Amino acid sequence: MTTTVPQPPSPTIRTSAKAVVLHEDHVLLTRAHWRDQEYYFLPGGGQRPGESFGDAVRREVHEETGLTVTVDRLLWLREYIGAHHGEPDDGSETHRIEAIFLCIPTGDPHQLGGHSQDATQIGLEWVPLRKVPATELLPRAIRQPLADLSRTPLAPDAYLGDVA
Repeated sequence: MTTTVPQPPSPTIRTSAKAVVLHEDHVLLTRAHWRDQEYYFLPGGGQRPGESFGDAVRREVHEETGLTVTVDRLLWLREYIGAHHGEPDDGSETHRIEAIFLCIPTGDPHQLGGHSQDATQIGLEWVPLRKVPATELLPRAIRQPLADLSRTPLAPDAYLGDVA
């Protein structure tokens, strides 16, 4: 009799696109009630199969905020592996890759109100860049680099898009 040892489920890698939407030294953040606390997040979300990161970030920003944006450049690529940050190692590993883009609103930046907000989203707010380090913005690692955008020249665009 052969005994088959069950294999743990394969981890799923979730790709998403996030937006740093800037207007007059302010950044647009979503306010959310998450894990029994209030936090801020960059607008954006999951990439669909066959969808470029640029298309994903434009769609997600419009759904969550109502804004139409143009994508200027890739700012950062963030990876998050839950097992490295205290999440339980139960075979349902969390592994996320986020492309974070600088985006410019093409319409009135004060006409906010998305048609498909995340379940945890409770609001939208233009936050002065100088105040970002003191906000409850997640992930924490982007607070200072985000605030620095008001005074640091941007590096050349590193995102090549969906090319062959």
